[in-house]
Amino acid sequence: MEEMRVIGLLSSGIDSPVAIHLMASRGAEVYPLHFRQDEIKEKKARKLVSRLKEIHGEKVKDLKVVDALKVQGPVFEKLRELKREKWICIFCKYTMYMVAEKYAREVGAEAIVTGDSLGQVASQTLDNLMVISTATNLPIIRPLIALDKEEIVRIAKEIGTFEISIENEPPCPFLPKFPVVRAGFSQFRKILEEIREVLPK
Repeated sequence: MEEMRVIGLLSSGIDSPVAIHLMASRGAEVYPLHFRQDEIKEKKARKLVSRLKEIHGEKVKDLKVVDALKVQGPVFEKLRELKREKWICIFCKYTMYMVAEKYAREVGAEAIVTGDSLGQVASQTLDNLMVISTATNLPIIRPLIALDKEEIVRIAKEIGTFEISIENEPPCPFLPKFPVVRAGFSQFRKILEEIREVLPK
């Protein structure tokens, strides 16, 4: 693979470190980006990056941390105000892509890498992935898209990230009770206009 730079969205979970590992294994330079919800998840993300650096050296760059409460909090508050809280997961990912694209411009990256695998959680249905992808003009690379959880866990164990990922952590503070599973474009665009002023700049 020709040399490429990518932004790797990194949570504290099992999937995203595996996605970053797979890209770095193919020779990509990965700039990990973490949205901080709390200190415990941030510490886990830092440990995951340290482990990935042990394997890949300079292919995995230092972790960039963004304050989720500051950057995404106003968006989620606005959605609640509009009685649209079930859209929070959609706009969580959407705003992540917006921030990732801005970071990509700063470091000269050409794509965004995520740990999405189809249908695993509420935001990862095909309808939702299509809507979320409109946040950026950059290619979105999903190395895990066709893998099931067992295959992802197997790789995580092989590379030594699994034990870090399964350490206890607080639940997501923003998760709605009934997230949108099949986002429609027309409704999404309407809500997007209603919350545009609070989106990340």
